[in-house]
Amino acid sequence: MEDQMRKEIAYAEIAETLKTALDLRGSPVAVKLAKNPDGIPEGVGPIDETVRHCQMITRARLNGEIFYATADKHVCMGGAWALGLKELTPSLRSGEFYYKLGKFESWAACMRTIRQVPHVPELETYATVYAPLEKTPFDPHVVVIVAEPRAMLKLAQTTLYLLGGRIESTMAGIQSVCADATALPYLSGNVNYSLGCDGSRRFSGIEDNELVMGIPAELLPEFARSLPIVTAAPGSVK
Repeated sequence: MEDQMRKEIAYAEIAETLKTALDLRGSPVAVKLAKNPDGIPEGVGPIDETVRHCQMITRARLNGEIFYATADKHVCMGGAWALGLKELTPSLRSGEFYYKLGKFESWAACMRTIRQVPHVPELETYATVYAPLEKTPFDPHVVVIVAEPRAMLKLAQTTLYLLGGRIESTMAGIQSVCADATALPYLSGNVNYSLGCDGSRRFSGIEDNELVMGIPAELLPEFARSLPIVTAAPGSVK
């Protein structure tokens, strides 16, 4: 299989650390952006229906499913574009689509937002691959976590544990799971936090009291080392 890590990562152990320390509802989700058919892990089959990326995250997160999805299985145009599976439609590019949804004052305002949405180059991705982190049979590019604000606080503190500084996240209230939590960490190598979006909350079961974030997989070992320290710190809220 193509695109493997040079150093082996103990994904099951890391998943258990994240789930225990954060009291997660469900699993962290391993996501890979396969560039060609050789990137599909052996034994992993295609998803059985056409849904959204955020719904695929939920199926891996809450149902423990492992599968891949080619472009034809992605029903959300914006999500498929953000992940590099499809070309952007004229209605999204011009601003018409979100304008008609009532999200912006003008087509121009929508257009400016779309132009700044993090996205993998169009048609660079052959398929997206999903698994609960503890059962992943592949090296993910990004791990997506859906959790309550308290858990996100601990993840934010963990992000800063080694080097300090400030959290700098970017979001627009649209395309949260696809662009904010998957494409951006994949492209930048940085952790990103998002408030979610109407689509992901409506279709994928992200609850009112949950947020979303994405971690580049290379950072997982450091996160797993630092998180128990942060959550056990004397000043930490339990």
